[in-house]
Amino acid sequence: MKVLVVGGGGREHALCWKIAQSPLVDTLYCAPGNPGIAELAECVHIGADEIDALLDFAQAEEIGLTVVGPEVPLTMGIVDRFQAVGLEIFGPNQAAAQIEGSKGFSKDLMARHNIPTAAYQSFTERDAAVAYVRQQGAPIVVKADGLAAGKGVIVAMTEEQAIAGIDNIMLHKVFGSAGASVVIEEFMAGEEASFFAFTDGKNILPLASSQDHKRVYDQDEGPNTGGMGAYSPAPVVTPELHDEIVATIVKPTVDGMAADGHPYVGILYVGLMIKDGTPRVVEYNARFGDPEAQPLLMRMKSDIVPVLQACARGALADSVIEWHDKAAVCVVMASGGYPAAFEKGLPISGLEAAAKIEDLMVFHAGTTLKDAVVVNNGGRVLGVTGLGDTVASAIDKAYSGVAQIRWAGVHVRTDIGQKALNR
Repeated sequence: MKVLVVGGGGREHALCWKIAQSPLVDTLYCAPGNPGIAELAECVHIGADEIDALLDFAQAEEIGLTVVGPEVPLTMGIVDRFQAVGLEIFGPNQAAAQIEGSKGFSKDLMARHNIPTAAYQSFTERDAAVAYVRQQGAPIVVKADGLAAGKGVIVAMTEEQAIAGIDNIMLHKVFGSAGASVVIEEFMAGEEASFFAFTDGKNILPLASSQDHKRVYDQDEGPNTGGMGAYSPAPVVTPELHDEIVATIVKPTVDGMAADGHPYVGILYVGLMIKDGTPRVVEYNARFGDPEAQPLLMRMKSDIVPVLQACARGALADSVIEWHDKAAVCVVMASGGYPAAFEKGLPISGLEAAAKIEDLMVFHAGTTLKDAVVVNNGGRVLGVTGLGDTVASAIDKAYSGVAQIRWAGVHVRTDIGQKALNR
């Protein structure tokens, strides 16, 4: 079978790495891919948002399964387009992808179906949003309604910070059309975790637990990013809590989407805040997390392709996933200055040395080739992911890989996985 993976980041590199191991796959393509993915798949020079060109390619090559990595093509309706011509594709359709594409949509879904989350209000007028902040006080959370690459959330500790966030989103349009409306939420304290489940719109198959590190600096300080590292398993998600999350959040979400006429098919990512053993939803994403996909897929023992097919075919009921007992930790190596402005085109050294380390994978996220040399081309550049018998040994493995790799101005958090050790 021929498989096409859509995207070109660290998540897609991890998906390609896992899919390439399947005996069901003869040929693997990735559009647009990156230099790391090019070692596993044939990279096709089509952007992830070029739906017409992707559809033409899939039809011409008789692609047996398409796997969509990023959220943008999902919210543009790539699944609807492929299904309309009889092509098998993994991911939610355009209506269901609103669960990530609109914060207001997802909050209203939770309210309708009694799914635990923060109290909220949505606003399309700046002055009304400011008045609500004044009324509620701080700390408070301001979110751009639409897609903002994981950066459209302002956790404001003062009313002034919240109002500045509203102005940046609604008046200065720092996130473009994503900021046409804002959702303002109650601040939730606690520990964050990421929970993933495959679903065919009815049946649910949960993945192992994981935890992401959103803030750019150690000790969870500085602005939010797309993610500076992740680990799996996450001790904060106990077996009892796992069952509670499925029963009170994941199942009501899948059932609620179906009841509302938007059956959700694909991977559902639930960002959680856990306090005193009680989980509440921070947000949903309509795809694998990045960087959580990297440690999760390294821990997955089973062939992923039959599970992807079962979701797409509405036949997930009998699927199971086996997991390695080992822990995995991904440390993101970012461009200096990220998530603000950063310099591109800087040569990266040490990739060959890191590749020689056993139980370590360097997943490319924001890289490209310049004169046959790998250079940085994005904010999050590499996801250095190590396996170990414990979280502690996986942390050591990942940082042993990080120590081999260099470029000018590289930025790395030094405390990825510490929350697990603290437990």
